[in-house]
Amino acid sequence: MRYPKLSNAELARLLEGAQTLEADSHGPKVFRLRDGSFLKLFRRKRLLSSAFWAPYSQRFCDNAARLQQLGIPTLTPERLFQLESPTLTAVHYRPLAGLTLKQLSEQPGFDWQSLLPALVDLILRLHALGIYFRSLHLGNIVQTPEGTLGLIDISDMRFYRRALGPALARRNLGHFQRYLRRQALEHSFPFDALRTALAHRGPGRS
Repeated sequence: MRYPKLSNAELARLLEGAQTLEADSHGPKVFRLRDGSFLKLFRRKRLLSSAFWAPYSQRFCDNAARLQQLGIPTLTPERLFQLESPTLTAVHYRPLAGLTLKQLSEQPGFDWQSLLPALVDLILRLHALGIYFRSLHLGNIVQTPEGTLGLIDISDMRFYRRALGPALARRNLGHFQRYLRRQALEHSFPFDALRTALAHRGPGRS
């Protein structure tokens, strides 16, 4: 699949005055542009791989469209580019307004009990819709100004034709728990309460 080409000079102009929000060992990969929109770079690790036919940038855009169709708040892709390097593509998108749950948890006086029911509802809804979001964690769940929860950083996502089975739902929750451990949040986040609420309200429960 071919995408509009963005030259290095055009990329440099687009990034004038931009703020780097995320980077990896290869360098910056997520930018906030001057107008408040975002640009995310996607790097194909190998020249010949499945990502050649289905780039992560395309999956990012497709997943956003699918979530929007299902009524789940998410970001809004505007343009997808091929960069001069054959292994690089980029998505220009409008972010989802609001704060991540991690950002909210860092505010003075925050109490997880006020947000836990909405988080349980979101996870159960995702699983009921057959959505397996491997990157489901506090940094990728946003509370919008309207008070609803939505998703960002949505490349690593699969859509199944039916609701997730118990084993896949548990595996998805395991990713969430490992994130808490990596971020040293396992003592501040009520994971046992989340897991219990999900079990009580999961498939076959009232």
